[in-house]
Amino acid sequence: MTDASDVDAPAAQPAPHEPVDVIDTVDDYRAAVAALAEGHGPFAVDAERASGFRYSQRAYLIQVYRRGAGVFLFDPPAIGDLSELAAVMTGEEWILHAASQDLACLREVGLDPAVIFDTELGARLAGLPRVGLGTVVEDLLGIHLAKEHSAADWSTRPLPQSWLVYAALDVELLPDLRDAIAQLLDDADKGEIARQEFAAVLRREPVSRQEPWRRLSGIHALRQPRNLAVARELWQTRDDYAREIDSAPGRLVPDASLLAVARTLPATKRDLAAMKDFNGRASRSQLDRWWGAIERGLATTDLPVSRPPGDGMPPPRVWADKNPEADGRLKRARLAVIARAEELDIPVENVLTPDTLRRVAWTPPAEITPASIGEALAALGARDWQVEATAQLIAQAFVDVPQEAETLEEPES
Repeated sequence: MTDASDVDAPAAQPAPHEPVDVIDTVDDYRAAVAALAEGHGPFAVDAERASGFRYSQRAYLIQVYRRGAGVFLFDPPAIGDLSELAAVMTGEEWILHAASQDLACLREVGLDPAVIFDTELGARLAGLPRVGLGTVVEDLLGIHLAKEHSAADWSTRPLPQSWLVYAALDVELLPDLRDAIAQLLDDADKGEIARQEFAAVLRREPVSRQEPWRRLSGIHALRQPRNLAVARELWQTRDDYAREIDSAPGRLVPDASLLAVARTLPATKRDLAAMKDFNGRASRSQLDRWWGAIERGLATTDLPVSRPPGDGMPPPRVWADKNPEADGRLKRARLAVIARAEELDIPVENVLTPDTLRRVAWTPPAEITPASIGEALAALGARDWQVEATAQLIAQAFVDVPQEAETLEEPES
């Protein structure tokens, strides 16, 4: 029989929450800013968008909590200028969960932190197996945090009270969560690692693709340039229309429908209308728009290549044939980095990104030493702690490969 003391106690439910109001007038906004200025400690911050519903990634709700002040839910579209809030928050640490998801929309309205504590990234570095906000709150604070409104349309007005309570709890628990994770990091001697990683999140530039239409799900299945040209025109047409009406592109016509049309290449507008695989709420109401895109794709002489232009580094699966030496370097170095990640109890992708390791393996320094490998890693964006943790291991792995090859050849001679 299992002893009752061996069974984890169920997580506690949050206490009943007082009604929460959205701050959408200038007077209420200024009163909230004044209250936050009187609080103490870091600011807990979150933002709610309408991904999957709207084209834009703007923040439709920004939650800010500070000990001694309380929680405030701001409506950025209604308030407009948030410079007074930004001024009050300047110079203090901001606590966010998965900061990279919210920084762009916060910066869009002038809220740009100088120092952050990312509880999601901190949980990864601490070695926690699951790092979603609800799970980490339950594991470290013993509170069950429901996440049923995470994918809601936050552009909705008025916002339901249950959504507002959900949004408030997301930030009210962050300071306690931050302290718990910081303690784990300090106990494991990872405090400096975390500080470097948090700073790197703030410095990271957004990725911009030269040919964004290649994000079309399933595009790799199209091989012929003409089919790709039609897919490109359809994607661009959908994107332009989605931006015009501020709707998520996939809600107009899903990727699978665009791909089906690009694969089939219907000969007439009637053929397009008859396609069962061509669906979506705007598939028939905007039929002329889609047919125009098909005609442009069929007529253009600017045909795309089947694979986008790269940076000269092929996928690792072909390295053994194209560059056996680089393949050997990568395989040996990857094993060394994986072993180091296990020692540190940090996910391997956080110890060193796969892309960084591939690049230095494909084009290593002329003279392979820990110092030269460290310089190459730093030039690719590796942080100081990552260089310290991996440069010597990678240098040794790169040197070992040709030595092993010579050893294997000696008996034959």
